[in-house]
Amino acid sequence: MTEGMSLRERKKLQTRHRLLAAATELFAERGFDKVSVAEIAEAAEVSKMTVFNYFAGKEDLVLAPMEEHVGDVARTVRDRAPGESALAAVRGQFLAAVEQRDPAVGMSDLPVVLGVRRLIQETPALLTRAHGFSMRSFDLLAEALVEEGEEPAIARVAGAQLIGTRNALIHANQLRLLAGESADAIAADAVALAERGFALLAGGLGDFAIRR
Repeated sequence: MTEGMSLRERKKLQTRHRLLAAATELFAERGFDKVSVAEIAEAAEVSKMTVFNYFAGKEDLVLAPMEEHVGDVARTVRDRAPGESALAAVRGQFLAAVEQRDPAVGMSDLPVVLGVRRLIQETPALLTRAHGFSMRSFDLLAEALVEEGEEPAIARVAGAQLIGTRNALIHANQLRLLAGESADAIAADAVALAERGFALLAGGLGDFAIRR
C-alpha cells in the first residue's frame, strides 16, 4: 500500500492511522459522546490542530474508512468489461470482497472493525450519517447508469435493488460477526447467501413471496 509513496506521504498515512486507532480505542472504552478531540490528540501524541488537519470533526474519526467506499459500486459498474451486465459486475465485486475478508462487505472480524461497527449502531448521529453514505452510493450508481443512456427513473429502480441487496448481505455478515463468529467460519455461508440474493435480481421478483 505504501509502495511508491514519498517519506512525507508515508508519515501522513501513519499519522492518520494512529489517530483512527486512538479514537476508536477511546470511543470503545467510554462512548462516542464522552471523548473529546483534545483527548484523542493527546492519546495519539499530536496537537489538536493536527487532528483537524486530517479530519473535519469527531464523527469523521469513526466514519472516514467507510466514506472511502461510497463510490465502490458505481466504480465497479463503470469499469465492467464489455458485454458484462451491471448486476454481474456488482455480484463479482461483492463475492471477491467476501473472499478477501473485506470490511467494506462486513467480512472483517478484527476487533477494531467490530468495535467501530458497534459504536455506529449505538450512536444515533453516526448511524444517521452512515445511512447517508448508503444513499450517496445509490445516487452515484444511478448517475453511472444514466451516463450510459438509461432512463433516470429506471436507473434509480435498478440502482435501489442492487444497493439494497448488497446492504442486506453486508448486514447479515455483520450480525454474525458481532455475535462472535469468525469471518472464516461464515465465509462459505456468506458466499451462498450472496449467490441467492443476486440470483433473485437476475430472475426478477415475479415469483418471490407469493402469498400461500
